[in-house]
Parts: sequence; structure tokens; C-alpha cells
Amino acid sequence: MTTGHERKLILLTGANGQIGFELARSLQGLGHVVALDRSGLDLADSEQIQRVVRELSPALIVNAAAYTAVDLAESDVAAAMRLNAEAPDILAQEAKRLGALLVHYSTDYVFDGTKDGPYEEDDAANPLNVYGKSKLAGEQAIAASGCAQLILRTSWVYGARGKNFLRTMLQLGAQREELSVVADQIGAPTWSRTIAAITSDVLSQLLAKDRDEWLRRSGIYDLTASGATSWCGFAQAIFDTSTLANKPMIRAIPTAAYSGSPTAAVRPKNSRLSNHKLFATFGLTAPDWREALELCMADLS
Repeated sequence: MTTGHERKLILLTGANGQIGFELARSLQGLGHVVALDRSGLDLADSEQIQRVVRELSPALIVNAAAYTAVDLAESDVAAAMRLNAEAPDILAQEAKRLGALLVHYSTDYVFDGTKDGPYEEDDAANPLNVYGKSKLAGEQAIAASGCAQLILRTSWVYGARGKNFLRTMLQLGAQREELSVVADQIGAPTWSRTIAAITSDVLSQLLAKDRDEWLRRSGIYDLTASGATSWCGFAQAIFDTSTLANKPMIRAIPTAAYSGSPTAAVRPKNSRLSNHKLFATFGLTAPDWREALELCMADLS
């Protein structure tokens, strides 16, 4: 039985990433956090994954590391699969062996975006790009392992650090008078700190329970900000809340008119995910994407 007040060891991977950086802070109250970046744990090295997990023997593994270069993945398939499918598989097997709980992050890109409404967790997956395929393979490997697991699907992640849409827009907006932004892809921009905070809230509930309860609540949960917008709407909101003296004009364009790389990955038109299961199971609701954006922008300035 894993209840009570003993100080649990929590292994966090991808500690320097957008979500990992925030998790290293939000997980503090739940146990002793060992936060490792690539220099401490290279998820491309399967033997190292096994060795580190066995040495630490954590009660909780939070895997925030991933291959996230969506367009690059199209030509770098092996690396994307190694980080997004093979590494989570090994972590899941080790979690099963230890009786540990594994938390793993996945993506809206496991869907093809043809559904009218928000996607539910049990809707049929049909990824359009290599990144989505690699993330789906990771989900399937974790599910097949039989370990206690939480697979948290999120979307359009941004934050004050790392490579993301928010930072790209602010950088370009300071240099240009007009920006053309795609308006026919819809989703929920989700602040990395929102993801970390809700993850911690979920885990504080689960860590007070025994392993049987971990297994009962295991599965996939959507975890995104509330509400939805287009990339164009997100860009406009960024500049509306920014302190830039001269703000660029935002021009809405269809995906077909985007002058990106011709080999770029195909993206789903509808990336909305339903958070009903998260609320029904854990009583948690993420803030509206605009509220979270305002907090993040206040942080940046």
C-alpha cells in the first residue's frame, strides 16, 4: 500500500522543456523531485533509461521529455519514434516492474481533425503526420504495459521559455508591420504552467490513494485550456495583451496559403479536446485560454 506521508521519490524527465520546467516547481510538495534534463537522462539511450530508473526506484515517473519538432519529424522518423514511442515503452515497463505510477504527455495531433466537435479520449485516432504517429505509438505502448498510468493529451502548448508560438509571434511582431497567420485550424492554446498545475493537483489526489486506485483511474485524459480559437485569433490575443509599442497587423490566411516548407507536416484542422473526463474524475477544470495567456504575458513583462 502506498498511502501515508512517506516522502516519495519522483523522477521527472525533460526538466528543461516547456512543461518539464514548470513541473519541476509544481511537483515540489508531492515528494522528493529528481528533475533530469537530457544530460542527466538521454531518452534516446534505452540502457540508460533502465539503469537510471532502477537506481532511483521512483514511486512516480513524470515523463515530460519528447521529440516535439513537428515538421522535422517528417524526415527524422527514427529519432521521433525513439523518443516518443520507444522511450515511453521502456519507462512504462520499468514503472510496471516497480509498481510505480507513470505520467506521460501526448497530443491533439493523434487525431485527423475531421470531427465537428471536441475530441473525446476514446475517439478513433488517425494521425496525419509522423509526430502524431510517434505520439500515438507511445500511448499504445504505455497502455499495453499494464502499468499504473496517466496519459495527458494536451494541445498548442506555449510558455515563457522554449520554442513555441507565443515567443515566435513576439519576436516576429517586433520586426514586422504585418503578420499572416493561419485562421482555419482551431484549438486551445494551453500554457505550460496550467498543464503543470493541473498535473500536480491530479497527482496530489492519486498519491493519497493506494495502487489499486491508481490502476482504476489509469488511462487517457484530455488536459487543455478551456475555450478555443484559431492560430490567427491566438496571435491577435498575444498582441492585444503585449506591451509592444508598435503592434503588427494580423492578416488571416487559410492553411493552403501558408508559405512554410513544402515538406512541412500536415496539421489537423480541428484540434479541440474535451476536458469532461478530467473534471468528472478529478473535479478539475483548466482556465479559459485568454485568462491563462494574460497571466503568462504578465509573467513575461
